[in-house]
Amino acid sequence: MLLNIAWFSTGRDEAARLLLQTAHENIRNGEIKGKISFVFSNREPGESEESDLFFDLVHNYDIPLVCFSHRKFKASMAEEDWRLKYDREVNKRIERFSPDLCVLAGYMLIVGGELCRKYDMINLHPALPGGPVGSWQEVIWTLIESKAKETGAMMHLVSPELDRGPAVTYCTFSLRGKSFDQYWHRDDKNTLFQLIRQHELAREFPLIILTLKAFSQNKISIRDGKTVDAQGNHIQGYNLTEEIDRMVEENLR
Repeated sequence: MLLNIAWFSTGRDEAARLLLQTAHENIRNGEIKGKISFVFSNREPGESEESDLFFDLVHNYDIPLVCFSHRKFKASMAEEDWRLKYDREVNKRIERFSPDLCVLAGYMLIVGGELCRKYDMINLHPALPGGPVGSWQEVIWTLIESKAKETGAMMHLVSPELDRGPAVTYCTFSLRGKSFDQYWHRDDKNTLFQLIRQHELAREFPLIILTLKAFSQNKISIRDGKTVDAQGNHIQGYNLTEEIDRMVEENLR
């Protein structure tokens, strides 16, 4: 059975388009045994040139597109609980698709508890399980200030607690060795920042694609809000480091 994927994206930049393109290509070539049944965006046509380009790509792939502007909805609401009501309106628009898995790929809204409890949603976070929270910039500065020896990235279950949902998959890389040591010794924080970000970016797309591949091949699944392996055992995330390292090395050749 094909994995029924829902794709959530604000579509705010080129990276959002490249990620959808990469996922679509891996589905088409059979690496991911699934389909993107719809794309949801919290923007509508005409709100941004970048998101309009993203919508054009979705249409080119003949994927159903569901748009619902959070800005317009928020402006129309007098009450402070617009987020809960917005998520309920989102649910009305997507529940007919019955997705197996929702992928947040550059979706720039925090999902409320009611919606993330109804659907299995996963999101990329540029840190290891239990690591720093916040934006990728905040994560990197925390790593530098704490003189961390390793970091990585994870796909985690979306939960009401920001960036603290259970890990689904992850990968690691060292912050020591030939590439990093000279900058640690110099206390060159700006170069360290750029270097860490470079290594993170090289792993983000592979992590997302390999995560979807693992789901589609039933190597992992989500049961009762927990990640389980093919034998049904609860795991603290599926380690994809070796596969991702091979992909990164091939891309650098």
